[in-house]
Amino acid sequence: MNQPGGDKANSSIARTRVARLLWNAAGTLFLCIGIIGIAIPLLPTTPLLLLAAACYLRGSKRLYDWMMTNRVFGPYLSSYVHGKGVPLRVRIATVTLLWIVIGFSAIVVTDDALVRAVLALVAIGVSLHVLSLRGRTKDPNQR
Repeated sequence: MNQPGGDKANSSIARTRVARLLWNAAGTLFLCIGIIGIAIPLLPTTPLLLLAAACYLRGSKRLYDWMMTNRVFGPYLSSYVHGKGVPLRVRIATVTLLWIVIGFSAIVVTDDALVRAVLALVAIGVSLHVLSLRGRTKDPNQR
């Protein structure tokens, strides 16, 4: 029961081969966009990775388990999914990087007041979400 997929992964998998293929394709698309979002902070990495995991949950237990145990983003996703919290330094780094990139975009990239307002609202919303996540004192990647 303590395995990443557990019984939930077995009962959620689509019944038809075509449906599983479509779920896996969607999961792979969201995973790729989420990975790109690691380098481009304006893309919402966490929701995309969670969406990819949800798609894999319906398409393939093997892909879902791989994603949840991946050494790069597995501990982060697993902690997020299971509500174990996010280390304070990760939350601070996320919010800081978010405001730097959005601030740069608002000041340098656009002159449109509406675009600046939308960027500010996105930054505020994401910051509130990240800062509201339950804290954890130890990073799961630390040994």
